[in-house]
Amino acid sequence: MKLSKFKFELPEELIAQHPTTNRDESRMMVINRKEGTIEHRVFKDIMDYLGEGDVMVMNDTKVFPARMYGNKEKTGAKIEVFLLRELNSENLLWDVLVDPARKIRIGNKLYFGDDDLVAEVIDNTTSRGRTLRFLFDGTHLEFKAIIEKLGETPIPKYINRPVEPEDEDRYQTVYAKNEGAVAAPTAGLHFSKHIMKKCEILGVEFAPVTLHVGLGTFRSVEVEDLTKHKMDSEEIEILQSTCDMVNAAKKRKSKILSVGTTSMRCLETSVSTNGELKPYKGWTNKFIFPKYKFSIADMMVTNFHSPESTLLMQAAAFGGYDLIMKAYEIAIKEKYRFSSYGDAMLII
Repeated sequence: MKLSKFKFELPEELIAQHPTTNRDESRMMVINRKEGTIEHRVFKDIMDYLGEGDVMVMNDTKVFPARMYGNKEKTGAKIEVFLLRELNSENLLWDVLVDPARKIRIGNKLYFGDDDLVAEVIDNTTSRGRTLRFLFDGTHLEFKAIIEKLGETPIPKYINRPVEPEDEDRYQTVYAKNEGAVAAPTAGLHFSKHIMKKCEILGVEFAPVTLHVGLGTFRSVEVEDLTKHKMDSEEIEILQSTCDMVNAAKKRKSKILSVGTTSMRCLETSVSTNGELKPYKGWTNKFIFPKYKFSIADMMVTNFHSPESTLLMQAAAFGGYDLIMKAYEIAIKEKYRFSSYGDAMLII
């Protein structure tokens, strides 16, 4: 499969800049793979596709305030620092991206807030990547509290506006639990507490997995032959309790709904040859694109994604290339909202 097969014109005005007023009232396009049909619904109608004993696999990662602004020593130049991941909690070493990168060299110091925090650049990792050592005397808990205070919600750059107070809540799923993501698992943003309660009453089971979404989610594919693309590794954890729930549902032939591409990547990373989900803690760089044989999920919720993105490729692998690309044509014509704060697609 070629990269150019996923090219399409996305009008800029369709990239959602704000979430809908209520989480569960975004639009939802329903793609029926068996019938080849496309329906237009509202997200709260998802209840119509679920029943007692069905299992929803949901990524419970929690976004932390990863974007910070510091000043370079001597010059005072404003530098954006995007925290990617903590490399060593004892020495407060972090893998980060800096912008503008040309100004930041090994040995430079950056000051944050009213000099609440100082960091020293100790390595260059990529053109924009640096390793920082934060110089801080308190406990790790106190350090995290300062990051919470100084950092801001890392909404994606295609949302062309400053961060607003509502982003802190809305760029996070209602079931977020395990901190470590720098981008939200966006299919989960449509679920309200009300919908979760209704699912529970219906007898739907929730099977949590954790995948800490990294910036690789937004990284563009730069090779025409998709077999040559390498995904960035992301940390995942699948507990035994989740495996038991999913495997029991498969045995009794209940439906399994993957909430988002990240949940799907977890499932497909740790499935045995006989189709059973196994517990796993480690890293995944699983890249799913057509044609791919899925082992566990019967249904998937996802958002509408950018042209040539790995997220679109995974949706096309699950829904069927022709049907998904036709759905995207219709979505543009019907003015569906795209990307993180956009509308939902349910593939059944």
